[in-house]
Amino acid sequence: MPIVVRAFPLLQPVEAMNAFIAALAGERKQEAEQFFRHYGVSHESWHLQETGNGPWVIAISMVDDPAAAAACYANASEEFHCWFRAQVQQLSGVDPQQAPLGPPTTCVFNWFDGERLGSNLCG
Repeated sequence: MPIVVRAFPLLQPVEAMNAFIAALAGERKQEAEQFFRHYGVSHESWHLQETGNGPWVIAISMVDDPAAAAACYANASEEFHCWFRAQVQQLSGVDPQQAPLGPPTTCVFNWFDGERLGSNLCG
C-alpha cells in the first residue's frame, strides 16, 4: 500500500494543534474515522518535531490511491472535510486545496530488512 509522508511547519502554538487532535480523538472521532476511510487511509500518524526553526508536524499515511484521494480531498465540500482542511491551513499555512498531499516529498533513502516480511513500507 502506498505511503504518503508530509512535513508541515507549525505556525500556531502547539496548544492549537493539540486542540485539533483532541477534537479528532473526541467529539469528532466518528467523523474523523469516516473521513480517513473515505479516502482509503488505513494508517494516519502525526509526529511533532522541534527544530531550531520551530516545530514541524510530520504526517505519515498509508493510502490505497494517493492521487485519487488527493483530487477528491482537494475538492470535497462536506462540512467535516472543509473544517479539516481549514484546520490544516490555519495551523501550517499549507493550503490543502492547492497541495492536498501536503508539501511535495521525495523519498531520498529507503532501507528495509528483506528478511522481515512487510518491512518495506515504500516499495
